[in-house]
Amino acid sequence: MRTFFAIGAFLALAFGVAAPSTAAEARSAGFRGGTIADPEGGEIEIGIWYPSDAPSKRVKFGLGDGLVAAGAKPVGAKLPLIVFSHGNGGSFAGHFDTAIALAEAGFVVAALTHGGDNWRDQSRATDMANRPRQLKVLIDHVLDAPEWRGLIDADRIGAFGFSSGGFTVLAAAGAEPDLTRVLAHCRERPGDFDCKLSAGRRPATPPRWTHDSRIRAVVSAAPALGYTFTRDTMRTLRVPVQLWKPEADEILPAPYHADVVRGALPNRPEFHVIPKAGHFAILAPCSPAAAKASAMICTDPPGFDRAAFHARFNREVIAFFRRTLAAR
Repeated sequence: MRTFFAIGAFLALAFGVAAPSTAAEARSAGFRGGTIADPEGGEIEIGIWYPSDAPSKRVKFGLGDGLVAAGAKPVGAKLPLIVFSHGNGGSFAGHFDTAIALAEAGFVVAALTHGGDNWRDQSRATDMANRPRQLKVLIDHVLDAPEWRGLIDADRIGAFGFSSGGFTVLAAAGAEPDLTRVLAHCRERPGDFDCKLSAGRRPATPPRWTHDSRIRAVVSAAPALGYTFTRDTMRTLRVPVQLWKPEADEILPAPYHADVVRGALPNRPEFHVIPKAGHFAILAPCSPAAAKASAMICTDPPGFDRAAFHARFNREVIAFFRRTLAAR
């Protein structure tokens, strides 16, 4: 893996009680970034946050600055792993504050930039089956790489996803979305973002979904294409789910997405409605420079404080994964 420690600007559209771990007292989050090989060709950009006891410094992560110990030695052993899947047009860095909070709490976080659906490249933005496949590639890499193998407990893996990433983690954990439902939905709502992106097309051939039974818990925030899930297609998803719904989601409006997922899940999820929040509330709080350059994803509805919400959001995500990924 090629490593680097400075993250370029992320200015494009971006589509969230156990005994403490051996790293629970880590005073900083380490960070390493780089690329891994994709078996289908090309490379996948990744970032990994982990517990450290080294001094931290501010590093730019696109939307803002995060305190990390870049390149520092990890501390701990047999730690839970959380893999992150970003939304349409995003990058691995879009949820850096949540990743840092998890690392400081004793988790290892591995995030990827989805090939063909990121801020640089939209060539496979509607190839939804490619996303859970790439997430499995990420898990395989982290569990096999010598520098991470001893740090991670392969029996304690969770997944976090936002928007298209929220869809991705549900599929990766066992759901079988029915994309034939997109055509009918988009006939009725052609102006919705997802319908403009897909132009209402159904897949030429039925997609083959990649599932990963190593995923034991899922946080799905503002999941996209919620209407492609039914009780029948969700019946094989048995892991605990924490589900987040922005109340004023302008990109994936109710009741077609998070509400449908909530009703289709075989087990009742831990469900959170975010009052006054727009779709992009799940993304990390923006720095003044990012807010100026990317007003669409950084501007929140009146009365909503993204930074204050993220303090609560990160606590809830940590508590959920601590509870559901407790050591056996």
